[in-house]
Amino acid sequence: MKNSSKKQVDCVEKLKVLADETRLAVLELLIDSPKHVGEMNAILGLEQSLLSHHLQVLRRSQLVVQSRNGKAILYRLAPEVEVTTGKALNLGCCVLCFN
Repeated sequence: MKNSSKKQVDCVEKLKVLADETRLAVLELLIDSPKHVGEMNAILGLEQSLLSHHLQVLRRSQLVVQSRNGKAILYRLAPEVEVTTGKALNLGCCVLCFN
């Protein structure tokens, strides 16, 4: 597979993951600062297991990373996801803007 084809496949996979509005909402929450699961859950109003599922999908797609903070899990945007001016994320293949 050519290098450009691999990049296109990676982009398509990221966009598939982001086709879910909950996962988009999670990324938008993390633009400003890292958040604990409980904090995100209070804002999004989801079942804990559903939020955990979406976070797992985002982790596998290398869009977010986690770290343990005592008993709590802290999530942040992955280092590969660059926050640009305004509320936009450079995913490496495209720029995702939030209004």
